[in-house]
Amino acid sequence: MAKTAIDNAKVPSSPVKILILSGAGISAESGVRTFRDSDGLWEEYDVMEVCSVEGFERNPKLVADFYDARRSDLESKQPNLAHETVTRLKRKYPARIDVLTQNVDDLFERAGCPDVIHLHGTLTDLRCEECQSVFEIGYKSQSSVVCPACHSTKIRHNVVMFGEEAPMYQKLQHSLDECDVFVVIGTSGKVLNIGWFAQWFEHSLLNNLDPDENLDPYFKVVYHEKATEAAHKIEAYIEELLTRFD
Repeated sequence: MAKTAIDNAKVPSSPVKILILSGAGISAESGVRTFRDSDGLWEEYDVMEVCSVEGFERNPKLVADFYDARRSDLESKQPNLAHETVTRLKRKYPARIDVLTQNVDDLFERAGCPDVIHLHGTLTDLRCEECQSVFEIGYKSQSSVVCPACHSTKIRHNVVMFGEEAPMYQKLQHSLDECDVFVVIGTSGKVLNIGWFAQWFEHSLLNNLDPDENLDPYFKVVYHEKATEAAHKIEAYIEELLTRFD
C-alpha cells in the first residue's frame, strides 16, 4: 500500500522550526475589511473586476481607485493582540520562526515584526510596469505618481492579481520544506490548500472563527475563536514545542 501524506508526516527535529501562516482573519479584528465578511467588499465590488488580470486590463482606473481606497482606509488601522503576539515570538526566536502572510496590509510591520514574507504583495508599495521596480507609497493615492527609478508613468499596485504568478510562493515552499510545525491563523484555505499542507506535519494548529468540516480534521489542534482570543493559546503552544525540542 502506498504511503499517504499523514504516514510521512514530518517529525520535529531539534531545534524545531515553526511556520506561522496568516490570512484575512488576523487583520479583520483591526477593522481591515475582507471580501468574505458578511458586510465585506463582496457587497461593493465584483472581485474579478478589481482583483484579476482581466479586470485590470478592462478598467485599470477602477482597479487603481479600488487600491487607493484600500490604502487610505489602512492608514487608520492598528495592529491587534494577534499581530503583537506573533511579533513577540518572531523577535524572541528570529531563526526558528518563519512569518508568512497572505495579507497585503502592513500591520505586522507596524507591530514591529521583522522579516515578514507577504505572499500576495504589499498594499503600501507600487510597482513600475516598465522597470519592475517596487517602491513605497505609504497610504497615498497612486494618481500622478511616476517611478523613482526610470520615471515611467506606467505604475500599478503591488498586489498579486488572479491570473498572475505569485513569486513569493517559492518562499512558502521553502518554509514548508524547512519547518517542523505548521501554525495557521485566520484563513479559510480557499486560496492556499492549507489542509493539504497540514498533513505533512506531526504538529499543526489552526485558528479560525468558524468550524469547517472540510478543513479542521487536517489539523491536530483547532481553536474556533477570534485571533486575539486565541493568541495566548497559540503562543503557549509554540513556546511548549520550542522548549520540548530545544
